[in-house]
Amino acid sequence: MIVRTTQEITDTDRDVTAENGNWRSKRIVLADDRVGFSFHETTIKAGTINEFHYANHVEAVWLVEGRGKLTDLETGEVYDLAAGSMYLLNKYEKHRLEVDEQMRMLCVFNPPVTGREVHDENGVYPLIELD
Repeated sequence: MIVRTTQEITDTDRDVTAENGNWRSKRIVLADDRVGFSFHETTIKAGTINEFHYANHVEAVWLVEGRGKLTDLETGEVYDLAAGSMYLLNKYEKHRLEVDEQMRMLCVFNPPVTGREVHDENGVYPLIELD
């Protein structure tokens, strides 16, 4: 059994902030836990616009605080998001988040991330596998 708190991972290598300061991700469960997924608490600052593309990972996101818009950059569809919204990037969609009120979200990635990934110039996490 694994038990962790966000408090104990704050300011450790599991607590990652974007280079531009727009978001912070606390990686609660990672690939080295060997459970088949990773689980993160991510906070994105109000007033920011963020583009992502997880070409190697499926991501499920549940918004627990905040408000904004999600745009599917492949179809142009726009979705209003508020606390209680969930979105699933099941086809590796390129997407944009425009944050009106700071968003706090709980995210699940499959395959799991290792915690060493950084977004490349296209917003993509590379696929890193453990030995």
